[in-house]
Amino acid sequence: MPDSMQTPLDRSYRADRARKSPISGDRGPLAAESVDFPASAWQSMLRGARGRCPRCGDAKLFRHFLKPVRICPACEQDWTHQQADDFPAYVAILLTGHIMAPVIIALVQETELSLAAMAGIIVTAMLVLMIGFLQPAKGAIIALQWWWGMHGFTRERRAPEIAGRDE
Repeated sequence: MPDSMQTPLDRSYRADRARKSPISGDRGPLAAESVDFPASAWQSMLRGARGRCPRCGDAKLFRHFLKPVRICPACEQDWTHQQADDFPAYVAILLTGHIMAPVIIALVQETELSLAAMAGIIVTAMLVLMIGFLQPAKGAIIALQWWWGMHGFTRERRAPEIAGRDE
C-alpha cells in the first residue's frame, strides 16, 4: 500500500512490529547456488501446496495449520512478506463447490435418502473438503507470490543450465 493511503496508525503499527520482531540479525540468506530453486511456478506452487518451502523444498512452510514460519530453517528465506489474506479461502470454496456440485446432484437424483441424511452427508463432506483445501491453497498462493516477487519478495530463478556441446 502506498504511504499516501496509510494512516498514522498503520505506520506506527508497522514500526512497532518491526522493532519487536527482528527478522534475522547477522545471518544473511544462503547463496543462490546452494539452493535448489524450482524450475517453474507450477513446481513452486506444488512445493507450497505440500507444505514445504517453495524456495528450497526442504523445510516445512507452516509452523501451525495456517501460520507460515517466519524464516525457513533450511534456506533462510524470510516468509513474513506473504500476504495471502482471504484468497486461500476463496480457492478452497471454489474447489469445494466444483467437487460437491455433482455429488449433491447425484445424491438427490440417485438415492432415496431423507432430507436430514442428505444434509448430514453434504455438510460433513463440504466441511472436510474446505478444511482440507485451506492449507494447500495458502501454501500455493505464498509460493506464487514468492515466484513472481510480489509484496517485497526477491524474484529468484534457477540459473540456466548450459548444455555441453560435443566438438
